[in-house]
Parts: sequence; structure tokens; C-alpha cells
Amino acid sequence: MADKIIKSFTEEKTEAISTSNVPMGKLIASLVDIVKKNKFVDDTQKALFDNFENTKRVNVYIDDLDRGWEGRKEDIRRISALLNAVRDISNEMDNVHFMISLRSDVYYLVRTSDESTDKISGSVIWYTWDRHQILALLAKRVETFFGRDISENSLMGMHQSKIAQYLDPIMTQHFEGKGKWENAPIYRILMSLIRNRPRDLVMICTLAARNARKKGRSKILTEDLQSIFEDYSLERIQDIENEFKSELPEIRRLLFALKPSAKKSSKFSDLYVYTTDQVEAKIQSASANAPFYFSNNNKQATSEELHYFLYKINFLTARRKNKDDVLVRKTFEENKYLTGRFVDFGFGWEVHPAYRWALEPDDSESIYARLDLLDFE
Repeated sequence: MADKIIKSFTEEKTEAISTSNVPMGKLIASLVDIVKKNKFVDDTQKALFDNFENTKRVNVYIDDLDRGWEGRKEDIRRISALLNAVRDISNEMDNVHFMISLRSDVYYLVRTSDESTDKISGSVIWYTWDRHQILALLAKRVETFFGRDISENSLMGMHQSKIAQYLDPIMTQHFEGKGKWENAPIYRILMSLIRNRPRDLVMICTLAARNARKKGRSKILTEDLQSIFEDYSLERIQDIENEFKSELPEIRRLLFALKPSAKKSSKFSDLYVYTTDQVEAKIQSASANAPFYFSNNNKQATSEELHYFLYKINFLTARRKNKDDVLVRKTFEENKYLTGRFVDFGFGWEVHPAYRWALEPDDSESIYARLDLLDFE
């Protein structure tokens, strides 16, 4: 790491320095001395170094710790040890600061498995996006593309229908298909399909824009969106499999177990809405001949554990109507205790819309007829 820092700041070749058993304070001082003696790569690097000399602050960013995560005791101990080591270093050295990125489910398991992590809980910042922020982000990208400037605060203070007007130059205003989506504002369609992740929205728009360009259009129309929903859904299935198969190797088989059965064929009801009993019955059916096993346990996974897993990875969303008969939805990040693993809060479950075309590619039209769009402001 020290060698990379030196190479990024200077043009001169220097001898590699040993970092083993070197206290952080002495290592930083050594790096400063070496860099100052040599020629900087460019003025930007010199300005960066001058700023460091003034502030004496070192920021260390650590990411991708959940790569290959299986939820085993060794995995938990590894991350717990890192978090405690980082806390110790930060306490000893005021000028060294760490930022560590962890998936919410990984942090939750580490936090509930190691009592020593209560010392770092006060330093945790939960990083989440809501749909209003994501829609504002899309509008900001559009305005930036056209060379216009608009402040994020201005966008965040607008009603979502007002923000959506910034999308008019690049896409149709309303969905012209049939079913429950007919004539719905296009921003409601987009916001209903993403998983509260900006990159999902970027993917939908990118795929639809490519299709529009292929057809010689300068604007995304309804047919462009309809043509890419299945590809988008397949990508989301692949994405969630890549992210969590180290924890549950047979995750794809579990996901497809939530495909609606032929018997549940009401034309108007949402086939992807289930009670807790129905979710676990479908899991039990899929487990009958080929049980599921988590990577951290040789014991057969129960339907309750697998239900919790599907909720944790946001494949399933919790839903129920409140006292005002308004439908309320909750994700794992919003409430971790809604599955039957803890206590029954009266929530039902729905498969997130992003995955439905992949689960039912032979009947995509029915999705428009049955799927209720999310409510907004």
C-alpha cells in the first residue's frame, strides 16, 4: 500500500519500504518525507499533498468486504476483528479516519453475533435512497446532459410530478399500455420497478434508450420500455444470484419457487402476493425432493429461515393495509423483524416487481393487468 501511495504522487523511482510491524504514525511520517524529496506527478497531486500537510488527515476507504460472504462464523469474526482494529487505530490516532462499506444484512449479522460491536454502533451511518431522491437524481442527470444547471435542493423540494417534467425531452409522459398501468405517469412506472437503487433506474433507462435508438427514435416511448422489461428482470435475477449465491448456493431454485402456480389464475388479483403460510408452503414444496442448505450450516434450511432470507435480500417485500385502508410496504432495511421468525405482525408478502418478467416470461401481459403501481406523494 505504501509503495502505491509513493508511485501515485511521484515520478521518481524509490526503493520499496517495509510496512510490516511499522506503527501507523511512523509509516505516515516516512511517506511524507519520501514524497517531499521527489518530483510530483502533476500540480493536482502537489495540491493534494499540500492539503494533507495542512490537515494531517488520512482517510482510508474499505469496500467489498462482503465479497464471498457466506455468513459463517469465520466470516463474522473476520469483519468483527477488522471493525475493532479500525476503532482502536482511530482512537490512538486522531488524524486517521476510516470509512467502511457493508451491506445492511452483513452488518446486521455481525452486530447481533458479536457483543463487542456495540462500541462501534454509534459510528454507523445508514446509507439509503428513497424514490424521491432517485427521481431527483435522474432529473439532475438529464439536466446535466443538456448542459443546464439545477441544484439538488431545488429538485428535492419539488413534487414528484414536477420533477418528472424534466424527463419530457427524453421519454414519453404516460404509459400507453393496457391494464392497471394504462395512462399512468411514466415516472410512477419507473419508480415502481426499481429496488430503491439508482443503478436499477439507470439500467432501465439505458436499455430503453438503446431500443429507441435502434428504432430511429430520439425519445423513449412505451414500446421501448415494454421491450426491455424482461431483459431488465433477467439482469436483476442474475444480480441477486451473484450477490448472494455464496451464502445460499441454490438461490436461483429458491427464487423460482415463488413463481405463481397455475391454479392461482384470477384475472384481476396479483399472483405474486402471498400470505406467510403460502410463502412457506411454496418453499416446502421446492424443498421436498431437494433440500436447501446455507453455506455456513450443514443442517437443512427450514422454510422459515428461507422466508427470512428472501425478505433479507429484498426479493420479497412486506405489505399490509393500515387502519386507513392504505397499503403499506416495508423492506428489510426498514424493519428486520417482520417475518414469522420473530413474531407475526400481520404482514403479507409480494415478490418485488423487478423480478416478475423473469419468473413468468410466457405471460408478461398479465403483469400489466395485475400489478398495482406504488403510491407516491
